[in-house]
Formats: sequence, C-alpha cells, structure tokens
Amino acid sequence: MEVAGVAADGRIALMKIPQVAPDVVLLDVEMPVMDGLACLREIRKRWPALVVIMFSTLTTRAAAATLDALSLGASDYVPKPRGLRDPDEGFAFVKENVVPRILALAPRRAAQPAENGRPRTRRGARAVPPVRRVVVPSRADVMAIGASTGGPNALITLFERFTAPVQVPVLIVQHMPPLFTAMLAERLTARTPLRVREAADGDPLRPGEALIAPGDVHMIVRDSEAGVCVSTYPGPPENSCRPSVDPLFRSVAAVYGRHALGVVLTGMGKDGLRGAEAIRAARGQLVVQDEASSVVWGMPGFVARAGLADAVVSLEGMAAELMGRLAVGRAPVRLARSATR
Repeated sequence: MEVAGVAADGRIALMKIPQVAPDVVLLDVEMPVMDGLACLREIRKRWPALVVIMFSTLTTRAAAATLDALSLGASDYVPKPRGLRDPDEGFAFVKENVVPRILALAPRRAAQPAENGRPRTRRGARAVPPVRRVVVPSRADVMAIGASTGGPNALITLFERFTAPVQVPVLIVQHMPPLFTAMLAERLTARTPLRVREAADGDPLRPGEALIAPGDVHMIVRDSEAGVCVSTYPGPPENSCRPSVDPLFRSVAAVYGRHALGVVLTGMGKDGLRGAEAIRAARGQLVVQDEASSVVWGMPGFVARAGLADAVVSLEGMAAELMGRLAVGRAPVRLARSATR
C-alpha cells in the first residue's frame, strides 16, 4: 500500500482526490473547516464509487455521525481506540483493524486502472456458485441474521422491503461496538416495519420482534421454563469478533433444528461459516447475499462456496426470498397500513 496523500480537513481532501486518484479514502468524522459528513456528501456527488472508510471515536455523538455516514454511502468505519499513547500500539491497531478493511474494500489496480485522474471503481462480481436446492423447505420458526461490512444499510434495505408481518422471532448479529448497536436498533425501528431493539440477557423471543446482539458480547438462544430466550455473555472473541455470528447460529441450530433459517449478509471475513455448518447439519435453511450486491463478499461468499446455501440472492430480492420461506406452513397475513413507513 501507498499513502497517496494527506489532508488536514475535508476541503483540502476534495482538492487532493483528483490529483492523487486514491483507491481508498480514510475520512475522520471530526475535522475543522469541513467535517467528515460534509466531505463525504461531496465525495459521493463527484466520485460515487470511491471507497470511503470513516474514522470515529467511541462516543454517542460519534456513533450517530458514523451511522449517518453509512447512510450517506460510506463503505465502512473504524472506531478509534481509547488511551493509546505508545506509537507502537497505534501502529498495531492500524495493522489489525484498518489494513484488512483497506485490502478487502480496495479495487484491484490491474482490473480497474485509474484514468484521467479519476479514482478507480470496484471490480466486477464473479459468477454465482451453484446452490443447494430444497424442493419443500421446512417451516421456519426463527430467522437468524449475520452481517458485518455494509450490514447496517443492507439491513435497512432488507427490512424496508418486507411486505408482510414477520411471524417468527428475528435475531441479528451485526459486527459493531457498544453504543452503535443500540443506535442501529433505533434506526431500524424508525425506518422499517420491523420492531428492533438491543437484546438484554434473558429476553424472550417474540414473533415479529427483532433482537440485535449488543456490542462486545455474544448472543445465543436457549430453552427456559418460560420458553426460548436469549443469553448474552462476554466470552472470548470468535473469528476476532464479539459479537460473533457463529455462536448464534450454533445455538439456533441446537434449539430449533430443521426449523431454523439462517441469513448471511455482506461482510468481511468468514464469521458465520461454522455456524452455517451447524444449521445445515440440523437440516435448517440458509440464504446468503450474492456478490454483486455485497459491499464485501466475505461472510456470504464462504458459506456459498462451501455449498451450504439453499439460495444466493441479491439484496433487492432478499426480502421476497425470505418472505416466501417464512410463509411455508403458515396462513398469509397482510402488513397493516400503520406498520408501513
């Protein structure tokens, strides 16, 4: 990698971008003269395909700004660590948290060379791998969703397109730190027909309600005397993630068996692969997002290439696919007018 240029504020960045034609822009949320959100709006007007990774602090205000940035088209974000005073610690943080995102999101130079000083665009999608065909799927009694890079926008797009009430509980693991997950739940509830809230230990599962794993803890389901509920716990990270999709998928497979429906949306890495294997072993269903509509085809790609997916679907067609599977074994129910937005 090469640092193509450095800018002290957003206005200078906008002048430098056409000069250095970067593959990726790391954009701070808080800057003088022109802040990150204002700069991002201009970048999206001038260079719609340019990869932008936001840098933000772990505060409520910064979390809100970061989610705003994602809705404006930022490709991903990195929360700044607190209390790093040693430069070596800073370098280690960048190597572990920033570099992998750059490598995952940056276009390949050979495939898309820069022309006339314009930033390069993302490479084209590869052919969709074959999927496992299920003629008559079992009734799904729970839907578990895993997502990472690009996930917040994908969840909004997916839930906005639900045309009928979701008659099963929905469980979500989105790779995010504390503060971010609660704020994401509020935004999903405000913008989509689905009721979403951050899970708390012991919460019961209710049809039509979505629980999102809190940042920095894992979320699983378990049987209790009162019915199925969630457990949250600060166990060791899995796939360098906490929350991780794998523990949720494994627990869903154990509790619901062939009545489990797993969904893997856009995301970097392979979190969810082992959990998907557990759902497949329990004869449950798996639907993954396709490469063309994914910001990063890591998590869904691993599941698809392993031959575990029942369907590989575009984000635009995902809601219809899931609604069709959730309707199996149930009478159709229309979405109330008051629930639409």
